[in-house]
Amino acid sequence: MKQVARELGVRYVLEGSVRKAGNRVRITGQLIDTASGAHIWADRFDGALDDIFELQDQVAASVVGAIEPKLRQSEIERATRKPTESLDAYDFYLRALAQIQKYTRPSRDAAIALLKKALAIDPSYAPAAAAIGWCRMVEGAVGSPVSAPEIAESVRLAAQAIETGKDDPDALWMAAFALATLAGDHATATDAVDRALTLNPNSANAWCTRGWVAAMQDQADSAIEALQRALRLSPLDPMRWVFFGGMSVAHLVARRFAGAIDWADRGLHEQPRYASAYRAKAVACSHLGRHQEVQECAQSILELQPAFTISGWRLAYAAFLFSPDTLAMCIEGLRLAGLPE
Repeated sequence: MKQVARELGVRYVLEGSVRKAGNRVRITGQLIDTASGAHIWADRFDGALDDIFELQDQVAASVVGAIEPKLRQSEIERATRKPTESLDAYDFYLRALAQIQKYTRPSRDAAIALLKKALAIDPSYAPAAAAIGWCRMVEGAVGSPVSAPEIAESVRLAAQAIETGKDDPDALWMAAFALATLAGDHATATDAVDRALTLNPNSANAWCTRGWVAAMQDQADSAIEALQRALRLSPLDPMRWVFFGGMSVAHLVARRFAGAIDWADRGLHEQPRYASAYRAKAVACSHLGRHQEVQECAQSILELQPAFTISGWRLAYAAFLFSPDTLAMCIEGLRLAGLPE
């Protein structure tokens, strides 16, 4: 493997095998870090030879979808171990992603500081510019406040990322998520995430973003389809609580309140500080008359965000996230939950 890596000039190698028995075929694959010999990912795929091309497409999509988050996590760990004096823009970006995954206000601040160091080295580095808005969006979702100047900076950098990162799918989907959630620019976000999916049709995070943006535009069925695809591509994704949250919102938009509760619970199981999921669950429980669960959700929301008010939430985010009809339905649900006006 080390020789293969050296000759190809790569760090990671995907190897596999094919075995055939009658009309059945089994394809196995494993991703190897050639520097350490560690197996980062392995899986197998079974199918029939009736349509070998369909099976080939299925395996390709599954492999790419599964490898992407594993490879990113491996690179994050590599950058975290690297000496600080030898860090470049990419390493600062990876270290920032590691901080984002801690989901605290101090880690958010540390992540943004690292991203700004990356931009100081390379001002046109689109992933770092886009990740600032993504970082603030994530922390907003788990209850940390995002100020107006922070939103303005995030939106500016997201627009910059779309301009300079036209061929980088990660920069595009992160910028799209930031523009949709922090500025309500759904048209630009849709264009950006569609381009990301053209560049990498097997990006689970891009499909997740596509689902969220569709939900914000009351396109519930389209949102659910996109989010289901994200979950199929990366069923164990470290950010799958965001996938679950999108499914909850999509069901809320469709007025399928029981489904919204189920998906919100899945998101909260993965990320107990997921304030957005508590709000979606509170709205759905209110409309179904589940009074005990409503009270528990309201208490959790106020524990995560002691200064939460319905009017403050509406002004800060909700007017961007929902259509007028869906916004009115959400506000009614939050009022029924007894949250402060």
